[in-house]
Amino acid sequence: MAAPSPTDPWLERWLPTVVAHADGTAILELGCGSGRDTRTLAAAGLPVVGIDLSAEAIEEARARVPAAEFHCRDIREPFPLAAGTVGVVVASLSLHYFDWPETMALVERIRRHLRPGGLLLCRLNSTRDFHHGARRDLEAGADNFYLVDGFPKRFFDRAAIDRLFASGWRVLSADEQVVERYQQPKALWEVILERQGP
Repeated sequence: MAAPSPTDPWLERWLPTVVAHADGTAILELGCGSGRDTRTLAAAGLPVVGIDLSAEAIEEARARVPAAEFHCRDIREPFPLAAGTVGVVVASLSLHYFDWPETMALVERIRRHLRPGGLLLCRLNSTRDFHHGARRDLEAGADNFYLVDGFPKRFFDRAAIDRLFASGWRVLSADEQVVERYQQPKALWEVILERQGP
């Protein structure tokens, strides 16, 4: 795993790639939270459409990034952009709340919304994320999906990532990292993919 990053500026190194793939279209950000990553994208001159379930987070995001468009909804609901028109989707730590069939369906819907060659930048909880709910014991289950503080949460190893993106994707990068975004270090996977096929 890579060394911890003190400020977690993960999107900055991908901005040239994001700009090239966006090609003037809006970035779709799933689970935008209070707009931390939205601000990075908007500061690079990119239009962003953000989605989050929390009304409070959406209000914070609107105050932080007034130029972006925000929608308060579940990311499993229809996206506000048409299928096949999106150049880039960003999903940082937002795809881990669902059972495996729902997760697979969500990833396929993301793929369908991307243009051919479109880019998905996602970050996923690592099975080594012990400070944030990953279990070391055998009760974690085969798919590493269980309740953490009363909420469903999935943790990924490389095999699960390979399975999730086995069809219709080309993996450009898959890197397990530790970041200092929260009070405790967080272990996660940073996965960058390109849409393949029809």
